[in-house]
Amino acid sequence: MPKQSMQSTSVLHRVLQLLGVGMVAMPLCGMGESFDVDEGLNLNSFLRDGPVAAHLLLRSGSDPRLLVAFPAGNSGVGLWFSHGSQPVTWTLLGRPQPLMVKDERGRALYGMTAEVSVTGTQDLFIKQAVLSSVRVLRDYQALGTFPPEIATQPTILNSTITWARDRLDGAAGYRLGIEITQGTLRAKHVAAASNGRIVLKISAASGEAPLTPLSDAELFDDRAAADPLARHALTFLSYREKFLAGSWRFNTYFGRDTLMSVRLLMRALNPQAVEAGLGAVLTRLSPQGEVAHEEDIGEFAILDHLRAAKSKSDAPVFDYKMIDGSFMLAPVAAEWLLDDERGRSQAARFLARTDGRTGEAPRAFGADLVRNLRFVLQAAAKFADDPRAPNLIALKVGLPVGQWRDSNTGLAGGRFPYDVNAVFVPASLDAVGRFLGSGLLDPYLDATDHEIFARADAMAKVWRAKAAPMFDVNVASAAARSDIARYAAAVNVPDAAALRSVGNSAVRFHALALGADARTIPVVHSDEGFELLFGRPSPAALRRAVSALMRPFPAGLLTDVGVVVANPVYSTAAIQDQLTRNAYHGTVVWSWQQAVLAAGLQRQLARSDLPPTLRELLQSAERQLWAAIRSAHTLRNSELWSWTFADGHFRVAPFGANAADADESNAAQLWSTVYLAIPDPEPVRNIEH
Repeated sequence: MPKQSMQSTSVLHRVLQLLGVGMVAMPLCGMGESFDVDEGLNLNSFLRDGPVAAHLLLRSGSDPRLLVAFPAGNSGVGLWFSHGSQPVTWTLLGRPQPLMVKDERGRALYGMTAEVSVTGTQDLFIKQAVLSSVRVLRDYQALGTFPPEIATQPTILNSTITWARDRLDGAAGYRLGIEITQGTLRAKHVAAASNGRIVLKISAASGEAPLTPLSDAELFDDRAAADPLARHALTFLSYREKFLAGSWRFNTYFGRDTLMSVRLLMRALNPQAVEAGLGAVLTRLSPQGEVAHEEDIGEFAILDHLRAAKSKSDAPVFDYKMIDGSFMLAPVAAEWLLDDERGRSQAARFLARTDGRTGEAPRAFGADLVRNLRFVLQAAAKFADDPRAPNLIALKVGLPVGQWRDSNTGLAGGRFPYDVNAVFVPASLDAVGRFLGSGLLDPYLDATDHEIFARADAMAKVWRAKAAPMFDVNVASAAARSDIARYAAAVNVPDAAALRSVGNSAVRFHALALGADARTIPVVHSDEGFELLFGRPSPAALRRAVSALMRPFPAGLLTDVGVVVANPVYSTAAIQDQLTRNAYHGTVVWSWQQAVLAAGLQRQLARSDLPPTLRELLQSAERQLWAAIRSAHTLRNSELWSWTFADGHFRVAPFGANAADADESNAAQLWSTVYLAIPDPEPVRNIEH
């Protein structure tokens, strides 16, 4: 270890020795990943090296904080400081280094050390340290509360303050040490040095079991783009056990995120990586065949069991409240096992592998997949037999969420989402029919399956013909123009281009969802891109969908800095107040949704049955889309961003930098790395990565 780093750890080392804890700085193993992302008020530094995987986040501004999130057990440690009258600025001093700490029982904890400086304040007051699951840290960040069981008292010695505890079940737990190397520690108050700086040495570690990394050779196909930041982000989030949805807030499995990322990244991934993603989803299916949305693991699982049964079990708890993932699995699996030559050649071997489920007997992946297909057929049967709106697939009773717009207002009160019913159900039924015809699943079908599965093609035809029209919205020309002008004034953007784009014609699009009363919720939305990616719309339907999407905001979704995912211009004032540019699923840009649209346009342009005028429309839409994607290239691997409008232009606003924003964006998001497999049709030279 460099001399400077050894000196900076000396005091903390002595403290840990007094606590009965040993600390070892681990040398880089030569295959480590280390990269930074500076986004708004957040400075992010990622490190993955051997058993160490850690994400350091330094939050500047008036409410400073630092935290380190670990993919191991979705665990983390965080330190929040009191609100200040003046904003502070964090600076990372040198590269974070991997660290192994042994607790008083000799158990290994893995993490990182980093040296950082703080300027802009003479005093930094420690408000709260939280050591636990990242889910607990997220809740504390959002709500300011945490379970009393995990409260941790600090130990202070000279210039070092340390928080350390075992996990609630007594297993190896968590450590956070802060050594003040410039400035003065006074109880829970840090005063700046005479030069106005505070310099801290951070040591953070978790005792949760490390995941098994996928190496670059195991992860990337030769066709993957040479975007170093996207590669770094995807590598940090990729493991043999599972893909992680995003860091820092979602460092664990999410079913929907895994499936969409595998589908969009497929051509850029090696077979081992694709199978790791599909295998993780199949392993976590419910007994009924539903796809798990999320998993509670590590200490968050223990907290679940304590609440439910007074048990300290750490058995994973799976969340099945979402409805969309269960209808994504079949078409994504078919894309790999039936359509991709690499997957098709190994399909029988993959399906014969046993899953890694715990708590019950393992099954073959083929049996898992059949279980999901049975669920699809059962769920779709009622509408196929009686195609009325009440028989569509609804959100689960009592829940306001159920698809990717999973904030409480993301569907604007809708109960029947467009994407699930108009796209994913028919796509999954198509896949059932194709799997049956292939014979690939014959070893896993029972005596009654063949007859039931044989209905899939006919059911798909009913769903395709009858479901989407129920979401039709038709706004008369005069009303549309009035709505656009009024809404543009309300959000302080010009309306001229938007009004020109609609002319004197009625505006037609598919609603975001249907309400409980089966009435349309008239929000223009980006989920139409799913139909371009998974469906084969008629030329008329394709023209209507692309026209609605690509009109300039606020008539459609297109801005200078990206395609927003929702536009409530034709909705009520109440819905407009919900879906703002500060809302998580409002008039904001999600990187992966642009990728879905880009891949969908590419797929539709490969068709041979489109008239020339429609092909020209799609090509124009593709050019406009990629111009918008390029304009926010530096944020492309992030989760989402918002915008401001000034001097005649939309400008990128990192989501979470504004105090009014509902949350903050992940700096590394799994499904935002998918551009590694979606080439820019007109690549621009000299883009800084």
